[in-house]
Amino acid sequence: MARQLRPVGIDFVGGAPVRLVFAREISASPGRVFGALAEDVPGWTEWFSAVTYARPADGGARREIHLRGGARFQETILAARRPELYAYRVDTTNVPGARALVEEWRLAPAGTGTRVQWTVAADGTAPFRLALTLARWGLGLSFRDAVTSLDRRLSVR
Repeated sequence: MARQLRPVGIDFVGGAPVRLVFAREISASPGRVFGALAEDVPGWTEWFSAVTYARPADGGARREIHLRGGARFQETILAARRPELYAYRVDTTNVPGARALVEEWRLAPAGTGTRVQWTVAADGTAPFRLALTLARWGLGLSFRDAVTSLDRRLSVR
């Protein structure tokens, strides 16, 4: 059953009870990375292995995302500032215990490539917060594999 989450803004990223931050440098330019994140939403299934379904909605103002394991999200785009920032809020999800969730992707030039930073900011029940904190290692591995795959994908285009 889908649960409605608290409608937080982008400022939630700085003060969320749980903040997981991951970063990696890749060779693709910030503009190309931004395009893959914000403009090619269906393409997420090609480079982020946890994502099994991704589609934009409402003219790009929203997204629908499905993950391996059955998690589903209806999201609202909070920021899409080319080429440095892409962020979205989860509005509804079937993940138990979640109360608020924002993901932020920050892109910065790094030599001839990009430093990609992904922040997961969340609030929820105590078991949800604990589970998310314990999942840090796995989320970090998933992030590393995803941006490496994205970099490969962008280098052949």
